[in-house]
Amino acid sequence: MSGTKGLLLSEDTSLAIIKSITDMQKDLIVIFKDNKIVLMNSALKKFFGVSSVEQYEEEFGPFVHNFVPHPSYFHSQKIQNKAPWYDAILELEELDRVVSMITPSYEPYAFSVEINKTQDYVIALFSDITQTLIKRIMIENNANIDAKSGAYAKAYFLQIAQSYQDVALLNKKIISAILIKTNLGDANLLKDFVANLKSIIRQDDMLIRWDEDSFLLIYLAETPQGAKVMMNKLNQICIREGIAEITYTLSQIIQKEGEEIKSFIERIDG
Repeated sequence: MSGTKGLLLSEDTSLAIIKSITDMQKDLIVIFKDNKIVLMNSALKKFFGVSSVEQYEEEFGPFVHNFVPHPSYFHSQKIQNKAPWYDAILELEELDRVVSMITPSYEPYAFSVEINKTQDYVIALFSDITQTLIKRIMIENNANIDAKSGAYAKAYFLQIAQSYQDVALLNKKIISAILIKTNLGDANLLKDFVANLKSIIRQDDMLIRWDEDSFLLIYLAETPQGAKVMMNKLNQICIREGIAEITYTLSQIIQKEGEEIKSFIERIDG
């Protein structure tokens, strides 16, 4: 009996140490044993607005039910042979191990998933990639880049435009675009111009070579008012920091409520 008691104390101590370590992490962490949750870290409890595993199970049920059923993400409908979700997601390529989960206040997030199995336990770690998901969807290889300028090719954007729209809808954002018309002619100036713009815009914004003398900066915003912040920023600093030989004009197109991406692009070209 004493030996058994010692083993139980050792296991409890180990779990306490693990809990302390996981609670220090910003990523969401959950540990399973026999497909049952045995530990959730503080970040995961905060995400779901619960104080314990018991409360989580009572309010949310099986963990796999949290995954939004969307084509761009892994979810329960993609599982075959009734396998545990963590075994099914491991069958995907690492870049495809992405899920979306929604907070109780209906805020959607995207996460990359890492799975680690040790003895009878499965450790799942969810890293927030909401801000970089668009880039993950958009960038596949250098063939998507306009060789003369270094911006994205228009044909590529048109190919993935619906995926861009899906991301916007899932994350409750609107699409905004700024059409930048220039007097470019010199090839070296063209690349300098694009490099200058890339140094100004955010990582997840998308700069596209729209036609011979114009570029399209497309990005997501919370509101039409928020979309105008980028327009004001470009007006203030776009060319001020260099490339004085280039003249340009800016015009903004903001997605209307309920507007499909096809109509939005038609307004840009119109």
